[in-house]
Amino acid sequence: MLGIKNQKRLNLVIRYTIIIVWLVITLFPIMEMVTTSLKNQVDAFSIPPKWFFTPNMDNYINIITEHNFFRYFFNSIVVALTVTFLSVFMGAIAAYSLVSFNFKGKNFLVLVTLIIRMIPPVILVVPIFLMYNKLGIINSRIGLIFVYIALNLPFNIWILMTFIQDIPKTLEESALIDGCSDFGVFFKIIFPLITPGMAVASIFTFRIAWNEFILSLVLTNRATRTLPVAVSLFLKDSGTEWGNITAIATIISIPAFIFTFSVAKSLIQGITAGAVKG
Repeated sequence: MLGIKNQKRLNLVIRYTIIIVWLVITLFPIMEMVTTSLKNQVDAFSIPPKWFFTPNMDNYINIITEHNFFRYFFNSIVVALTVTFLSVFMGAIAAYSLVSFNFKGKNFLVLVTLIIRMIPPVILVVPIFLMYNKLGIINSRIGLIFVYIALNLPFNIWILMTFIQDIPKTLEESALIDGCSDFGVFFKIIFPLITPGMAVASIFTFRIAWNEFILSLVLTNRATRTLPVAVSLFLKDSGTEWGNITAIATIISIPAFIFTFSVAKSLIQGITAGAVKG
């Protein structure tokens, strides 16, 4: 009996040890980023690294007061939230149409949607730049919003299709018999039931739009650039300003954390929704 208890204790110790090691490895880059942002130039480049130092907010004050931080932050918030709302909402309507209606070319359209998702955004930079230049929407937030919606829409459609397919068809049929229109079925029946799936799609869409760099670098200027592009401003010929970079990177990570944890409950429901049937 004692041997079994010792074995259980040993298993518990091993489990917790693995969890702690994993957490240290995972959280170390974040800790290093935050601590570096609170160091002065001398402490940041000291060898061996200084683990005990006097924190200061000079790097944060510098990027906020001298580098148009609030303009870039506003651009990022407007673009990310607009893209998330429109892309997920349009994806929900498209997914419902593809699941509930039969029409010619439906399977081909579903396949094309998946293929579009497989195209790396970097190879689209030059064609999009030339097209936007002709349309006169280069260096604008609206242009960036359009391209982000186009890139995220296929992913959202495929995610939401899986949730809609799990909804019993009888619910839709009953609503139609009671006189509900197709739009009524979507907004009154389907929309509330796929909220967990929309939470999953929203988190991924927001993080992609918030963190995207290449397209924003090419399609924006000083007035419309987003925060990830602003990070590159601190890569100078005189050297890399790691204090400022880590400070702005820390600030960039905060909205993503807040957005993710604010819908964490729906996210967990969405991820596990397909695990149980019946």
